[in-house]
Amino acid sequence: MKIISWNCNGKFREKFRDILELDADIYVIQECENPAESSCVEYVDFAKNHLWIGEHKSKGLGVFAREGVRMRENDWKKFCLRNFLSVNINNSFDLVAVWACHPYIEEYYIYQSINIVNYNENTIIIGDFNSNAIWDKKHHSRTHSAIVQQLNDIGISSAYHYSTNEVQGSETAPTFYLYRHFDKPYHIDHCFTAAKNIHSYHVLNSLHWLEKSDHMPILLKTK
Repeated sequence: MKIISWNCNGKFREKFRDILELDADIYVIQECENPAESSCVEYVDFAKNHLWIGEHKSKGLGVFAREGVRMRENDWKKFCLRNFLSVNINNSFDLVAVWACHPYIEEYYIYQSINIVNYNENTIIIGDFNSNAIWDKKHHSRTHSAIVQQLNDIGISSAYHYSTNEVQGSETAPTFYLYRHFDKPYHIDHCFTAAKNIHSYHVLNSLHWLEKSDHMPILLKTK
């Protein structure tokens, strides 16, 4: 199965055709419009099989799947935490879609701490975490490194770091360019799953995507 996550930086109705060309089974899209309230007929058609959450109809978190992929929201506990979707896929695995907004990793840290009892070797966590180990000191105990360690303890790894053998905080492939400036690169989009699930993992880093968003898509192929 091919899973892509992309923070589209808004106006997804005008950009979904680009990501559709990658021919994924599932697309996890941050900052996208609610298809149920869109007047764009083609976007609504693309989103026939989707789940969406958000505080505003023009900017939320969506999970879009190709026809035939069965999705069911798990309704894991959120306690007013924003922009996390836990979705069961084909009664086979759970996909946790992430768009961590301010205070970023601290919000996801709480969500993970509440729901980690539901995580297992078949769980895939993917999205825009707005986080990296380089900012650990800004977040006291609710840090990027803490969530990585918590996941490692139950056999879940970062797909990027597993594939590249790079160290957290020293990534060579940016997933985000602040203000779309090449001299301001950061690695803040992540995917976590058990190593046995990882066939391949890529950051689709190119000028083409920078023209569409300040984020690069990330792509996981599962075994």
